[in-house]
Amino acid sequence: MDVISLPIIISREGKWYVASCPVLDIATQGVTEDEVKENMKDLIREYLEDPDTPKPDLEEIETTLTTVTIKIKDYHGKATSVASA
Repeated sequence: MDVISLPIIISREGKWYVASCPVLDIATQGVTEDEVKENMKDLIREYLEDPDTPKPDLEEIETTLTTVTIKIKDYHGKATSVASA
């Protein structure tokens, strides 16, 4: 059995946690952060094991995860610096 690591992005949207995997262009949700991570693992596994779904060549995908800091003039009435991915 092969093991792969893929980047996912998790955000909070109301009462839900939403996770997306940009490399595979898939997303899922869960009530907790742990639940959404497990849901994403299951979804990735199903996606990669489905014989009818076109797959990217995972060996050729190069990903970098980083953040940038930007200054914005007015964010809900206060000046601030925001780190974003």
